[in-house]
Amino acid sequence: MTNQLADKNTEALRQTKWHTLTQSEIEKILQTGPNGLKTAEIQDRLARFGSNRLPPPKRRGPLIRLLMQFHNILLYIMTAAALITALLDHWVDSGVLLAVIMVNVFIGFIQEGKAETALDSIRAMLSPRATVIRDDSRHEIDAAELVPGDVVLLVSGDRVPADIRLTSIRELQIDEATLTGESIPVKKHIETSLPDTSLGDRSGMIYSGTLVVFGQASGIVVSTGSTTELGKINQMLTDIKSLSTPLLRQIDNFGRILAIAILAASVATFVLGTIWRGHAPEEMFMMAIALIASAIPEGLPAIMTVTLALGVQRMARRNAIIRQLPAVEALGSVTVICSDKTGTLTRNEMTVQHVICADHVFNISGVGYTPAGECNIDGHVIDPAHYPALTLAIRTGVLCNDARLQKEHGQWHVEGDPTEGALLVLGEKTSFSRHLANTAWPRLDVIPFESQYSFMATYHRDSDDKPWIFVKGAPERILEMCTTQLHQNNEQPLDAGYWQRMATTTAAQGLRLLALACKRTAPQENNLKMTDMETGFTLLALIGIIDPPREEVIRAVAECHRAGIRVKMITGDHAETACAIGAQLAIGTGKPALTGVEIAAMDDNALRNVVMNIDIFARASPEHKLRLVEALQASGQVVAMTGDGVNDAPALKRADVGVAMGMKGTEVAKEASDIVLADDNFATIVSAVREGRAVYDNLKKFILFMLPVSGGLTLIIIAAILFELTLPLTPAQALWINMVTASTLGLALAFEPAERNIMNRHPRPPAEAFLSGFFVWRILMVSVLMMISALGLFLWELGNGTRIETAHTIAVNTIVMAEMFYLLNSRHIFAPITLIKGLTGNRYILLTIVVCTLLQIVYTHLPAMQAIFKSTDLSVLEWCKSIAAGLMVFYAIELEKFIIRCTHFVSLTAKG
Repeated sequence: MTNQLADKNTEALRQTKWHTLTQSEIEKILQTGPNGLKTAEIQDRLARFGSNRLPPPKRRGPLIRLLMQFHNILLYIMTAAALITALLDHWVDSGVLLAVIMVNVFIGFIQEGKAETALDSIRAMLSPRATVIRDDSRHEIDAAELVPGDVVLLVSGDRVPADIRLTSIRELQIDEATLTGESIPVKKHIETSLPDTSLGDRSGMIYSGTLVVFGQASGIVVSTGSTTELGKINQMLTDIKSLSTPLLRQIDNFGRILAIAILAASVATFVLGTIWRGHAPEEMFMMAIALIASAIPEGLPAIMTVTLALGVQRMARRNAIIRQLPAVEALGSVTVICSDKTGTLTRNEMTVQHVICADHVFNISGVGYTPAGECNIDGHVIDPAHYPALTLAIRTGVLCNDARLQKEHGQWHVEGDPTEGALLVLGEKTSFSRHLANTAWPRLDVIPFESQYSFMATYHRDSDDKPWIFVKGAPERILEMCTTQLHQNNEQPLDAGYWQRMATTTAAQGLRLLALACKRTAPQENNLKMTDMETGFTLLALIGIIDPPREEVIRAVAECHRAGIRVKMITGDHAETACAIGAQLAIGTGKPALTGVEIAAMDDNALRNVVMNIDIFARASPEHKLRLVEALQASGQVVAMTGDGVNDAPALKRADVGVAMGMKGTEVAKEASDIVLADDNFATIVSAVREGRAVYDNLKKFILFMLPVSGGLTLIIIAAILFELTLPLTPAQALWINMVTASTLGLALAFEPAERNIMNRHPRPPAEAFLSGFFVWRILMVSVLMMISALGLFLWELGNGTRIETAHTIAVNTIVMAEMFYLLNSRHIFAPITLIKGLTGNRYILLTIVVCTLLQIVYTHLPAMQAIFKSTDLSVLEWCKSIAAGLMVFYAIELEKFIIRCTHFVSLTAKG
């Protein structure tokens, strides 16, 4: 290696803007040339720059990963419950709880292992082989042996093995969708670019992991391994730590508060009983254990898992595949959805929308590749046959075309360039098919599209054997070739000013422009030459083409706005195109787009200040997308991010909910995400948000149902100790109530359908506590009502001379009956409900009540259960007393709901 390159700082090379340098400048810096590197230099460079591989990430070993799955507040609670039930000799209950713990640990262990394969997917994108020039000879080598300064040769179908500055090309087109999100292959040239040119516009560069779809090229390797753009994405993925979901953060805080409260109540009970009331420490210790057994919500982790799993099933039916279980609820709490444009908001099917002729502007209905639509002028449908310029323009678009439009399995698709496919669809809409064109207007010669010419030309003869030359290409190039324009059926001198105005107006709407022209003559030498293309053409039309938005997405975005969710478009496409699509979707209407160059110029604070005011971000690189997600999260937003390419993976992983595309998404994007959309449709995200909100509602309903059970039992025990009353429940009976009601009654709420107005309310604030002031009030009120009904009836029975075992049995059944009726209340937190309505609309409510009733009958009357729990048979009258006490709780809660609704109505009226 020469001293000059050896002295060049490696970091300086990393920071070099290669797209701004000429071939000679790069050859000087990297000490290379057309003949390639010498063998002696290659080993030195390998030692200095390392192999052209992405470094594997540092990973925790399997044992550490397994042990870390136990670090979860829910599992702590379940473990405590298992230990307590074991102390009470309920070995079956302990075994069940321990089994649930191990299932949760196993699922978490497997999911974490799957998430790590995202990085493996990126490394799999590297090309395994490369063709290079070394020692003035051509060699095929392992791509891992490439070094900066190597001269690489590429042909169609090759995967680019490193970041390369192009030195020569022939019709080169690169699929950069995985890096930039650009849906159409990019045509390359060898000219330099400005320093602040975005990644997608650096036409003289090609990047590792992208694909050569057409043409040939050679270039100089400027970056390898971790210094490539793909390597930078790999490093970003390695550095990003996935965030916990809002639900898990809330449950974690809730669990800590609940654990502290239970511990404090147990200690207070022990101290009061031993010091104040003088009970034996052994007796009070068992009472404290009973209180803990009553208060710990053993069913919470299981119910949460069941509720989330049901959400997974419902989302799968709506084409949303859940990869991480907590993402079910997290999607329901998002406040901002950041979406890619191509294929997610749009159809990823280029469509002709306007045909601009000299005499009229024609609008074309229909979207996508399905050839259904009509031509109209200002909404009035017309027959194209009556408009010669339109007819000839359509014919030119079909004939001067190399794409194919096919229908397979009921779906239309295009083979070839999507823009050419849009012209074929236009021909089908107007009854001029490719088959008809080839039969009546056979092609005799062609000049393929080349970037330096910016047009494609074909030579034909019609059914009368008259010659025609058709051409399509960039408007500015075609205008140079034309001297006339077709107006109705007459040729007129070209009005260049008119066409330039129309081109500017149409491009401002975000449409891609093509110009079509023809010449009614034969080539000079019977074969097309560039001399035939210089002048003498008649301009027929400008074609405005766009990838249209999905119709269902328009409705979905409107639903998001009603639900208080901001939708932001982050795309690699140009700002004009993004704004045009945004205007049709009501995203960022009337607001400017922020480009990647502008994002790069902002520091984090400046970006945080503007990110909520801008809804469209164009020409965004992977770093930009990641910074935007982080800026939104720093502003207190819960962010869902959609994407399909490698460039989206860091942002997908960082977002609160990463949503990858299932059909056109890369494996890297899917592995970095939490949710995969099987249909690549934004509308599916909105359906999943609805399901996520329903999941959270059902979890809240379960918490609001479950805690009063624990609270009521706790209050009964504390009241009995404080007032030196006979304990109405034994520890075993308290545990029976807790387990039966949580595992049967509470389970029904996981199947509760979504509220009717669920998408008409704003997302809950990310910092909102799981237990609001109202929730605390409702829990205390129901707990007190249950204590009064059970303890009051228990003392009443004792006062009437009832045996203690019978009074215990009545108290147990009273609490369970109150829970059954309270379950009906819990179907709606505020809305009214009747006994009949409560039993219908959710079949699992009725099923669980029947099961729970049967369990209580078994508990009360089965001799084996009587031996275990000291229960006794009850008379019909005693059963009726328990049912009546339960009904008291039901009507008290409905009265409270009524008062709250009236108060809310009065408050709204006063404000109005």
